[in-house]
Amino acid sequence: MTEQAIQHAETAERSAPGQAPAKAPYPGMVWIPGGSFCMGSDRHYPEERPVHRVTVSGFWMDRSPVTNAQFRRFIEATGHVTFAEQPPDPARYPGALPEMLYAGSLVFVPASGLVDLRDFSNWWMFMRGADWCHPQGPESSLKRRANHPVVHVAYSDAEAYATWAGKELPTEAEWELAARGGLEGADYAWGDEFTPGGKMMANTWQGEFPWQNLATDGYPGTSPVGAFPANGYGLYDMIGNVWEWTTDWYGAGHAGDEPIACCTPANPRGGHEEDSYDPRQSAIRIPRKVIKGGSHLCAPNYCRRYRPAARFPEPIDTSTSHLGFRCIVRANGGS
Repeated sequence: MTEQAIQHAETAERSAPGQAPAKAPYPGMVWIPGGSFCMGSDRHYPEERPVHRVTVSGFWMDRSPVTNAQFRRFIEATGHVTFAEQPPDPARYPGALPEMLYAGSLVFVPASGLVDLRDFSNWWMFMRGADWCHPQGPESSLKRRANHPVVHVAYSDAEAYATWAGKELPTEAEWELAARGGLEGADYAWGDEFTPGGKMMANTWQGEFPWQNLATDGYPGTSPVGAFPANGYGLYDMIGNVWEWTTDWYGAGHAGDEPIACCTPANPRGGHEEDSYDPRQSAIRIPRKVIKGGSHLCAPNYCRRYRPAARFPEPIDTSTSHLGFRCIVRANGGS
């Protein structure tokens, strides 16, 4: 992170409402004051409904997504082998051709022109040898990407890192509260205008997805953490750059939560594993977690999920070139 970015973060942190109970448990963490807030949105995608009030206890959160440099220290200390580096177990994928069961991960490959947006295979390729240290495939490296968010991490990899670091992954409610930065009901983490004064506030896609990347924000892919303004709590990249894992099982909406006029659930944990499966799957059923924040691939013509309320289902056995994570520490040390 640049010196200027650190100064911006410190200013935002000082101006954040609420007082931290003590010194941050680890460097680079920001205090997120607890409280009640309106979670979800009734104005965008169906899975974000209904808007409902929840209460979340205060916690510490990583100022930025976990970077390649941080993840490398974890790998060197533990010898952890990520999901993308392991050939799939044939028993988990009945009917799959043996020659297709190789170690790899999903890499975004721009289309050459207009394509059917209903078919994600037009821009996603499961690439042999793609992993956290080879983000664009086996011939790529982390050169000049040490301060970019780590990608190609499955849910188990994010959990393993969090445990090693003495931290946890956030719930969806914790993540959304933090992303809002103290703004109640705003569409974006910085207000209701996507580009206030024409200024890009996050790393997203400009142009016609998935073939025309104008990169007017300066980054055709991931960006270094701290490249865009922090939100009201001093957090970077809560919107755009990379999606982030949460611990909640995915459900097609905020089913089971209380509507906005009712009582406020405290520290809610969303969904159940058995309800998180993709209903279109039959032979191979993989549970899905909620991911949040959108990424550098979110575009107005395809995926307007660069908002705190936005949510998306991600199979726990999947890693991609636009998915990372950050960690939290709860004030009471509990779950």
